[in-house]
Amino acid sequence: MAHGHIVSLVQPGSIGEEMGIEPGDRLLEINGNEIADVFDYHYYVDDDNIVLLIEKPDGEQWELEIEKDEEEGLGLEFGQSLMDEYRSCRNKCMFCFIDQMPGGMRDTLYFKDDDSRLSFLQGNYITLTNMSDHDAERIVKYHLEPINISFHTTNPELRCKMLHNRFAGDALKRVDILYRGGIEMNGQIVLCKGVNDKEELERSIRDLTAYLPFLKSVSVVPVGLTKFREGLYPLEPFTKEDAKEMLAMIHSWQDKIYEEYGIHFIHAGDEWYILAEEEFPGEERYDGYLQLENGVGMLRLLIEEFREGLAGIKGDGRTREVSLATGKLAYPYVEQMLGKLKEKFPNVQVHLYAVRNDFFGEHITVSGLITGQDLTAQLKGQELGEALLIPCNMLRADEDVFLDDFTVKQVENTLQVQVDIVKSSGQDLIDAILG
Repeated sequence: MAHGHIVSLVQPGSIGEEMGIEPGDRLLEINGNEIADVFDYHYYVDDDNIVLLIEKPDGEQWELEIEKDEEEGLGLEFGQSLMDEYRSCRNKCMFCFIDQMPGGMRDTLYFKDDDSRLSFLQGNYITLTNMSDHDAERIVKYHLEPINISFHTTNPELRCKMLHNRFAGDALKRVDILYRGGIEMNGQIVLCKGVNDKEELERSIRDLTAYLPFLKSVSVVPVGLTKFREGLYPLEPFTKEDAKEMLAMIHSWQDKIYEEYGIHFIHAGDEWYILAEEEFPGEERYDGYLQLENGVGMLRLLIEEFREGLAGIKGDGRTREVSLATGKLAYPYVEQMLGKLKEKFPNVQVHLYAVRNDFFGEHITVSGLITGQDLTAQLKGQELGEALLIPCNMLRADEDVFLDDFTVKQVENTLQVQVDIVKSSGQDLIDAILG
């Protein structure tokens, strides 16, 4: 493969256009350095004096000397956002959700990425098994942060077993490189019953505190178990007692760490509190909600935003009838919130439905994994009012498509109702209900 990167677009009026660079040209080097990916590119382009080596489609090479303001871009775009292939995952984790999906879905749903660069660009969590020491040192050199790491356990032998990768234990040493470089990190532990819980979890938390203050937060979330686990490692769901025991451990660590560092550091996903039938912690224990993506504090934040939003408006006698679909997990909390809304707006009627996950199985209770077919099958013939409200996390990012490729349009046609997508905040929910 020819080295270098083909320019796909040159912005009008940019330095690139001034220098005669055109789409189809190949960028070979900046200041004598080959460019591996987008991070190399931005690092070398940020200088005020740079020398580009460009190759024209006919093979002619141009050396362009450019003087510019520091951090001023060249106005060039390349075919791929990473300027490189995505690195796919080399592990065969015992808890991997992608391995628990039915066949016949779209290809992109089966792609497992484990690419540190996507951690910075999209917030993905990575296992470090795809990363060399050189990659870790480059992160330090370019000071790329925060990086999100899937730890799962700090016991090297157990990590090899859980990730089904004999290098998974050694990969943890890269955390030391990041720590010495002062790189901000967040972590996650997917907890599997009888595998990395109890004493192993205690050990992991203790080991991970050594990376404070650069490791800002670690979430502990229960493994998601679908009904498609045939031939996979036998994992069992956690019980109420398991959840209570695990939360007691986390809370005692939070208190200890808070005394010394002023942060709570280790956080339990919302599902644990629901399973244990315990109250969610107050807002201050979430350290500014660093782990919302992992379902940590999501419901506490929604409840607080809803409460604040409701307090800021005056009730009235408007009439409106809508329906709202959510997962079984959030249902009781949303129900309570709607009760509060009803006190201020007695003539606003909301039909609330908890959609059971028949597609993936009953152990999956989050709204983000509800499919269009489950939604339509269970709401057909129900009272839906003038609009059906669904949370935006039921759909693919920036698209009107559910996980099973059902479109919002199909749902509207099947249920004969307008579907309104609700953004994730409590205020958005109030606005959507009140129209």
